[in-house]
Amino acid sequence: MADELNATITKFDEINHGLLVLRVKPDDPLPDFKAGQYVVLGLPGSHPRVAAAEPEGEEPKPDVLIKRAYSIASSSLQGEYLEFYVALVHSGALTPRMFNLKTGDRIWLGKKITGMFTLDDVAPGHDIMFIATGTGLAPYVSMLRSNYRFEDGHKTIVIHGARVSWDLGYMRDLTALATRFDNLHYLPIIDEIARDPDWPGKVGFVFEYINDGTVEKILGHDMDPERTSVFLCGNPLMVEGMEKMLIERGFKMHKRRDPGNMFIEKFWAD
Repeated sequence: MADELNATITKFDEINHGLLVLRVKPDDPLPDFKAGQYVVLGLPGSHPRVAAAEPEGEEPKPDVLIKRAYSIASSSLQGEYLEFYVALVHSGALTPRMFNLKTGDRIWLGKKITGMFTLDDVAPGHDIMFIATGTGLAPYVSMLRSNYRFEDGHKTIVIHGARVSWDLGYMRDLTALATRFDNLHYLPIIDEIARDPDWPGKVGFVFEYINDGTVEKILGHDMDPERTSVFLCGNPLMVEGMEKMLIERGFKMHKRRDPGNMFIEKFWAD
């Protein structure tokens, strides 16, 4: 089984209990990929789980790889490693094993990087909204790191929701980018103010920034589907709720053969 593991952990940064930034360096050269795409990671069932994990419902076979897909957070322009933003699912199969890794450990990395959740089909000149909860932020981080068109004249809004402020991964990076580029706006929000009473920012769920007029004020116009493209990634309940709200506003799910202005990534890892 050890000879199947084809990549090495080069960074293991648990930014908060249950949130991890993981860098993986493959043994072979990285294939080209587009920002927003995903790849599969895996560990054998014999790999120990972190102490905080809950009991597994079914014991996996020790000599079989447990595999899950993860969006890439690193830039598509550098070819040394892939970065991932991972949340611990205490009852999950793979993440409790991933959280028991350390720098220098080995992991399995799929050879194919794929996915259609990219900027390729955004209409020219459209303002762009990236809406995420939790680790759903990862593909947007990759997009913003990969020669993003900050100076094309369109506006970009990143709305990121989390339970508490210390769960807002990449906050420092996004705040710095928003300071550097006038047309990038970073809007964090938390929903458990009782656990984080000193949080000075907005409280609630991601749609609050739309309902209270903040988004339209930044855009300088209504959330017009003829002028705006929206990306959704994160908690399935958030995605479902936002999708419904956007459809009511005239937005349409994008498909390659039926272009739209709403792009959704739905997979969920454990």
